[in-house]
Amino acid sequence: MSTITLRKIFSCLSLGILSLGAAALFCSVASAGTLDQVKQRGYLNCGSNPGLAGFGLPDSSGNWTGLDVDFCRAIAAAIFNDPNKVKFISLTAKDRFTAVQSGEVDVLAHNTTWTVSREAGQGLLFTGINYYDGQGFMIHNKLNISSALELSGASICVQQGTTSELNLADFFHSHQMQFESVTFATSDEALKAYDTGRCDAFTTDSSALYIERLKVANPEQNIILPEIISKEPFSPAVRQGDDQWFNIVKWVNFAMLDAEEAGITSKNVDDKMNSDDPTARRLLGVEGNFGESLGLTKDWAYRFIKAVGNYGESFDRNLGAESKLGIKRGINSLWTHGGIQYAPPVR
Repeated sequence: MSTITLRKIFSCLSLGILSLGAAALFCSVASAGTLDQVKQRGYLNCGSNPGLAGFGLPDSSGNWTGLDVDFCRAIAAAIFNDPNKVKFISLTAKDRFTAVQSGEVDVLAHNTTWTVSREAGQGLLFTGINYYDGQGFMIHNKLNISSALELSGASICVQQGTTSELNLADFFHSHQMQFESVTFATSDEALKAYDTGRCDAFTTDSSALYIERLKVANPEQNIILPEIISKEPFSPAVRQGDDQWFNIVKWVNFAMLDAEEAGITSKNVDDKMNSDDPTARRLLGVEGNFGESLGLTKDWAYRFIKAVGNYGESFDRNLGAESKLGIKRGINSLWTHGGIQYAPPVR
């Protein structure tokens, strides 16, 4: 066994979470060249959440939709010029990281919060935030309040043993407010208790609140307060050890944002190919060889913009004004529109 190979396996074992066999498999998969594997297989393996409307959800016919689903379709389009060359693999929150480490999936697009422990401790690389989430509150209209800062003395339904429970205590402590924490083993139980009047408010991730509101008896009699009390930056992830694949996944995310900023959509992308705008010409491969430097074709971005659209189109279709959820862009707006979504330039 060569010194380099020994060093690689030792590096993998140093992650501290893999057995010798799993580490060898992880390292072997990571060094084999994911792009070549995907091309040879003929489709992308995308690890997905099968139960979160707006991010990843199959219908009764097995047709997947969602922001994360669109992202995997964009990667497939960039590689194959076909957004349908994706196999969506349903993963639980518990199993999702092992699936990446073992090579079962090429990319994890699963509303996963980017943390240092997951990146440094589990052999993952997060490729860029595609949704800024955070914990919020849903209340009954009859409370007649408009801010979480008016919740002093309220009873709050929350799933026990979660970061939401910890964040809740931190929020009320930091604002010197009193509250009653009413905990339940599952989020569904907490929501049901809230809906039957056991609690004044229900708390979880803000995006999930919009989804859960559709499940209560009278959605229109419940509102979501504007305060966000924690940071939950969602990002796709890949396994460590394959810089080319990391760059491809990362730059598909960036290019979807760049396309929106440049005003390039699925509907006008053909016209933009003849644009004098240097940004559009570089992004669409009319000038430069940026796609080829990634291991793709010059028109890599044109392919997925034409098939899937830019970030804003995907957001509106799955989460925003064109969806049942109706989530406002807020901090997920582009930096040019008051948000914090910002991507490096393709140049």
